[in-house]
Amino acid sequence: MSQPLLGLGLKALEAWAQEHGQAAFRGRQLHDWLYAKGARQLADVSVLPKGFREQMAAQPPEGALDWMGRSRELHRSVARDGTTKLLLGTHDGLSIETVGIPAEGRLTVCVSSQVGCPMACRFCATGKGGLQRSLAVHEIVDQVLSVREVMEQRPSHVVFMGMGEPLLNIEAVLAAIDCLCTDLGMAQRQITVSTVGVPRTLPRLAELALERLGRAQFTLAVSLHAPDQRLREELIPTAHAYPIEDLLEDCRRYVAITGRRVSFEYILLGGLNDQPRHAVALAQLLRGFQSHVNLIPYNPIAEEEFQRPTPAAVDGFRRALQDRHVAVSVRASRGLDADAACGQLRRRLEGSLEPVLAR
Repeated sequence: MSQPLLGLGLKALEAWAQEHGQAAFRGRQLHDWLYAKGARQLADVSVLPKGFREQMAAQPPEGALDWMGRSRELHRSVARDGTTKLLLGTHDGLSIETVGIPAEGRLTVCVSSQVGCPMACRFCATGKGGLQRSLAVHEIVDQVLSVREVMEQRPSHVVFMGMGEPLLNIEAVLAAIDCLCTDLGMAQRQITVSTVGVPRTLPRLAELALERLGRAQFTLAVSLHAPDQRLREELIPTAHAYPIEDLLEDCRRYVAITGRRVSFEYILLGGLNDQPRHAVALAQLLRGFQSHVNLIPYNPIAEEEFQRPTPAAVDGFRRALQDRHVAVSVRASRGLDADAACGQLRRRLEGSLEPVLAR
């Protein structure tokens, strides 16, 4: 097995230790140093024999700088409200973003599932750079450990709402969820997987979740951002291949397989999709769903001229949905003074980080 250790469970780590000439209890020690202590290098695991550590350092695994599978912190941006965005460097010279969002009694980590994103949503900074590759399990779990380390607080929630489309990396995302729950002690109900929609993948996600995790209790959040197909295609060019009616039918199949309701995300763009008529159309579209709508006021990016909605527009949209018996909440905007929108920090620093990434 020549893969990084981060992401492996206790039994797999015991097997790895034995495959490399060590007793099984060395695997238990590695598990503790990986997940409880957050060790960054195998050399740091002082309970392991020095000769073994030196031997393994001479033959690093595929896809990582060290057997532990940790990424390098390239840049840190901290907003006035405590929201902390990290830019992490991978073994192959790429960079990914993760964000720690503190609130009273909780810490949410927003993780990326890919380097870049192929979905090309017009309002998203990540989509402007295209897709480099999908992330491996250790690169996803490392984001949670990195935020825990920097913010010196145990994460309470994880949301797959960072760079990338999680449903284009289903296997690694589900393996990461398994690791977060089994090895870091989180509950599935503390985890949210967000998707803009990939044809024919929601039923597969449901079936794989039941197969790999035993149950599907994480929250599925589907990004609509428009109440009709025409406007949705204007905002999300890839939506032309996935009519909104088909997306909602796949959501119904997901609910039937898992027994879990679907949450819908709707980014409010000033003057474009935030008017009362849009709220009425959205309520009509979601009729029959036992669902929840999460309204997200837009965080501006340099490449587009979309406007942030006014507080009155946000409140009017929310009330229009409530009046039609749609469960709704408004996501509080965090980190507006620290490249809040997904992908902004990475794009702003791309040129200046090239020498660092090369090293």
